[in-house]
Amino acid sequence: MKMAAFWLYFFMFLAFFDLHAQYPILTPFALSIGAAPAFIGWMMGIYALTHLPGNLLAGQGVDRHGSKGYMVFSLLGAGAILLLQAHVTQPWQLLVLRSISGFVLAFLSPACLAMLASLGKNAVQQGKLMAGHGVMHTLASVVSPAAGAFLVANTGYTLTFQSLGWLLIATGIIAIFTIHEPKNALSGGSGPGRVSPAGVPVKLNVIPLRYYILPLAVACSQGILFFELPLQAGGTSGILHTGLYFSLISLGALATLSMLFLNRYSPYLRAIAGILGIALSFFALAALEFIPLSVSLFALGMAKGVTFPAIASVFIDLSGGKRLGTVFSLQSIAMSIGSFIGPISAGMIHGVYSPYFLAFLLLMIALLFAPQRRPTETPASPANIGTHHL
Repeated sequence: MKMAAFWLYFFMFLAFFDLHAQYPILTPFALSIGAAPAFIGWMMGIYALTHLPGNLLAGQGVDRHGSKGYMVFSLLGAGAILLLQAHVTQPWQLLVLRSISGFVLAFLSPACLAMLASLGKNAVQQGKLMAGHGVMHTLASVVSPAAGAFLVANTGYTLTFQSLGWLLIATGIIAIFTIHEPKNALSGGSGPGRVSPAGVPVKLNVIPLRYYILPLAVACSQGILFFELPLQAGGTSGILHTGLYFSLISLGALATLSMLFLNRYSPYLRAIAGILGIALSFFALAALEFIPLSVSLFALGMAKGVTFPAIASVFIDLSGGKRLGTVFSLQSIAMSIGSFIGPISAGMIHGVYSPYFLAFLLLMIALLFAPQRRPTETPASPANIGTHHL
């Protein structure tokens, strides 16, 4: 398990590094080819919208065929699109490529999370693996935004997109020979219609839709941040500042992800605390001007470091560890819808109202639906006796 997790973390780090390096440069790049702020909001939203069909296909596909093929497809496809993106000269061309990229990359997250979860033998190990996923994601996002901004400042957009594209393609090719599907990923209860070794059908837990409001609201707030922060930093003239701001957020997330003792607490309570922290950080960005921007962004990152692993652990717990590909694809669909709504809403109200305050309101509403503990069928249900989360 350790070797498989190491290789998976390594390739996830490279993939996340590549993807996060684009965050501080996409908005300035779109502005440089003549795109208006409202168009940029739609461009970012369409990218998230095209995630939906990919997420739907990924859920059943990962459960039936495993994760490796979908991971390799996402990496190679996204790399090829970046090579084409290096030669974009019109806003509509960027819109088309970002739409295709949204579909291609929709397979990556469900496949990675499902493979990671399948490596764990119990809920404790799965929780640690989810935390490790968050650490790799955050380590990559600490250095990649600043690295992407630095590359653009020194080499221009064309060479930057080409470099990132070839990095993804090389990662996908190496992954073909080094990543191996876990033995329990395609047997013993991850796919539809599975049975136990005794021949008894495995009961598959149905997760209520209200739980998906949590990733939807968090993703919506992140979409607002990805739209608004580059413009706040100065657009095309503030690329380096934007990169440093995104890296600062990631440093905050790394700070809380390094607090491994947090995994001992209920993921439901951690999710509530994290979402509340993100909401308060957005309120500070919107209304508390006396708080330095860097402080608010670092606090937002710390809250993200608590929230994302907690939400993943909540869905693993609710699913009972069955059909993880479908579970994480539905979570990704909720996040895609949020990522679609966020930047478009921010683009529509930009210059009139603070998009940060909109993010604050959405997160506070989501807290009304946040569960404080695992739902139980009956107080004395044997399945709920000794549950380690409570």
